[in-house]
Amino acid sequence: MYAEVILNNNAKALNKIFDYEIPQELNASVHVGSRVFVPFGRSKSYEDGFVIKIKENSEYANKAIISCEGDFMSAERIELAKLMSQKYFCNIAECIKLMLPPGTASKELENRTKEKTGNFVYITKTSDEIEMLIEEKVIKSEKHIRVLRFLYENSGIYSTDLEAFTECSHNILKTLEKKGYLSFQKERMRRNPFVHKNIEKDKPKVLTQEQQICFEGIKYSIDHQEFSHNLIYGITGSRKNRNLFKIN
Repeated sequence: MYAEVILNNNAKALNKIFDYEIPQELNASVHVGSRVFVPFGRSKSYEDGFVIKIKENSEYANKAIISCEGDFMSAERIELAKLMSQKYFCNIAECIKLMLPPGTASKELENRTKEKTGNFVYITKTSDEIEMLIEEKVIKSEKHIRVLRFLYENSGIYSTDLEAFTECSHNILKTLEKKGYLSFQKERMRRNPFVHKNIEKDKPKVLTQEQQICFEGIKYSIDHQEFSHNLIYGITGSRKNRNLFKIN
């Protein structure tokens, strides 16, 4: 198998596809969107790049991929990067880097932002088993009961969030772990920074009479696919573009 690779380089001369052989031991690891390290030219160090296509044959590949760092991009984003490079006359690699998480663009591994991991809590018994233990007074503590009942619907929650939502301490969670009611697993953090924020959507703007006349004139040209010049007068900062040209 062979991979078409775009090098992670801003040089215009390198904004092209290079074919590399996929070694047998990397067949299961290399996919479209994978970040790989490859030999290039006479350099003794390796270049990194992104796989944009997998194919069975190649007339040009004379070198093999050295290592695969993992899947960084989906096939859909690779296609988006290609379209962006054509529209904005830039390298595909530059467009791909815009989609990478902060701290992962550096070629030097030691300079990259390390993935944050945390303890996630999973309940180890069914809700029926827990309720039976509560009914039989095996589990008596109100805090223990509150935590376990919360985990019915939220198993796999980040431990710090669990402590905040149930108003319990980490020691309580450790006690429940010792008794076999829950377990901790260290996982990579995939938290949504906006999950607790109430973000209201913008409401449609109400145009003035002059704006409406101007809007209808421009919309008419668009609807009828007619080329026309439209000059909008207004003070700087009046948001002429944003308020007037949002036409779907």
